[in-house]
Amino acid sequence: MSDQLIEIGNPILRQVAQPVTAIATPPTQRLIDHMIGVLQRANGVGIAAPQVGVSQRLLIVASHPNPRYPHAPQMAPLPMVNPELVRCSGEPVKDWEGCLSVPNVRGLVPRYPTIVVRYCDRRGEPQQQALTGFVARIFQHEFDHLEGKVFTDRVERSEDLFTEAEYLTKVAAQGRSA
Repeated sequence: MSDQLIEIGNPILRQVAQPVTAIATPPTQRLIDHMIGVLQRANGVGIAAPQVGVSQRLLIVASHPNPRYPHAPQMAPLPMVNPELVRCSGEPVKDWEGCLSVPNVRGLVPRYPTIVVRYCDRRGEPQQQALTGFVARIFQHEFDHLEGKVFTDRVERSEDLFTEAEYLTKVAAQGRSA
């Protein structure tokens, strides 16, 4: 478990993560707490275990308004262990994404606006819920990490990729959401 975010180029980001077999155990609980701490220090809205060097099927969704996503809804960090994408609905919508593991890059990524997910909470209890909008986008982004993908794999055209500086000057100046 790394205190530093794992960045693109590290092979763990391209591996399919393994299921968590013992959820309500001290090692898994420490990993969840560690991931929440790393996420909060980075001011991110989501993180997956491979981003801290652990190839396990665990992600955290933690939407909150911040400079990158000023209109994000506020929610407490939600750990999802062994998550599954049950159903997707609606036409995919392109919107801006960045990634803590792909620094200084932003891209327009198509994602489903409504999804149904199944997972175990940090106590090991099965849960199922519908996610919409930005929170659905966060889940899909983090779920991709568990499948060995990063958001740049989902960008449809190279013209939809920007450096953070280009994004701030070209796109933010046009009044688009960050």
